[in-house]
Amino acid sequence: MHRRLGHAWFLRSGYSERGCFHPHLHCVVPGGGLSPDGQRWVSCRPGFFLPVRVLSRLFRRLFLEALRKAFDSGKLLFFSALESLREPDAFAQLLGRAKSNEWVVYAKRPFAGPQQVLDYVGRYTHRVAISNNRLRDIENGQVGFQWKDYRQSAELKTMTLSANEFIRRFLLHVLPDGFQRIRYYGFLGNRYRQQKLEQCRRLLGMAVPAERSAEKDYRDRYEELTGDSLYQCPQCRQGRMLVVEILTRALCKFAPPIDSS
Repeated sequence: MHRRLGHAWFLRSGYSERGCFHPHLHCVVPGGGLSPDGQRWVSCRPGFFLPVRVLSRLFRRLFLEALRKAFDSGKLLFFSALESLREPDAFAQLLGRAKSNEWVVYAKRPFAGPQQVLDYVGRYTHRVAISNNRLRDIENGQVGFQWKDYRQSAELKTMTLSANEFIRRFLLHVLPDGFQRIRYYGFLGNRYRQQKLEQCRRLLGMAVPAERSAEKDYRDRYEELTGDSLYQCPQCRQGRMLVVEILTRALCKFAPPIDSS
C-alpha cells in the first residue's frame, strides 16, 4: 500500500530441516500508521524502522515473564529429558541462562520492495510444513525428503527420517487449540478495515484500487489447478454433484440421512 509498508518480522512456526524446534511467527509490520485522531499518516523516520536491539530485549523480558507465570500457575508440563525442570530451582536456573543470553535479531530492507515480502509470507498462510513435491520416497518405514542447505548456497539435499519421526515433526506444525493461523491488527483489523484503508490511501494520496472481479467458486479454482472436478460424482465418475441441503452445525446431530442418489 505504501513504500514503507514492506518492513516485516519473520518469526515462523515449526521444525527446521536441521531438526531444531523453533516456534515463531511471521509478522508484516507497517512502517507507519494513522494518528490517534485518524487525520494524519505518521511514518517512521527515513532510513529507520525499528530499534531491533531494544525490541529483542523487550521481547525477551516479556517472554520470560510469561514463562515464569505459566510455571507458577502449573500450566507448564515437563516430560522425558526435561523432567528435571519441574523443580523450581532448576527452572529458575534455566530462566537465568536464557536472560543472560542475547536473543537473535535480524532485520533488513526487502530487496524487491513490499510485494516481495507479502509474496514470501503468503506462501506460508495456507500451507503446512512441507509440500508434496519435496517428498522423495517412502520405503521400509523411512521417509526421504528434500531440503535446502542455506549454509551451502541453498544446495538441495535429501534427508531420511523414520516415519514416526517424520510424522512427529509434521504434527509440530499443527496449531494448538485456541491459536489462529492469521490475525489482523490496527488499521487492518477486520471490523474497520475498509474504512481505515480508505483513509490511509486518502492521506497518502494513493489511487483507489480498481474493483476486483467476483471471486471464482472454489470448485472451479480446484479444477483449474488440479484438472479434477469436485462437481463430478467420485463413485460413478459420470453424475454431477448438486447441493441438496446445507445443514447448520446445530442441526447436523439430529438431521436424518440424506439420499444423495
